Amino acid sequence: MRLPKVWREIPRRYRLEGAVCKNCKFCFFPPRPVCPNCGSRDLDSQKLPQKGKVLSYTVVRKSPDDFKSYVPYPVALVELSGGVKIICQLTDCDVDEISIGMPVEAVLRKVKEDGEDGVVYYSIKFRPLLSAKKVS
Repeated sequence: MRLPKVWREIPRRYRLEGAVCKNCKFCFFPPRPVCPNCGSRDLDSQKLPQKGKVLSYTVVRKSPDDFKSYVPYPVALVELSGGVKIICQLTDCDVDEISIGMPVEAVLRKVKEDGEDGVVYYSIKFRPLLSAKKVS
């Protein structure tokens, strides 16, 4: 990915911004030029909630080359507070500890880098909500 594209994707990747339709008020992620609910092009960007819950998940055990160092890694369907659903990687947890309904929160994490001197890519991932973890 070239550096200008990285800069254009900062709101979506770093600030978890979705879109809301001015016509039907439907909020969605990722942002796209047309509302998937009513077809309107009259949209605004909207900062999305940072907390949600796991609706479903899977564990990736065979990945594309760029992500081999992360295997195995969990990918989940998370419903954010407010109802927007997002597919994301889970982090900071053991794959055996993930459960449906588990509360999670957004965190910024490194995704990959283009060699030692290249661009480092970050993105939003979700981790178990710290206040929901068991205290031993």
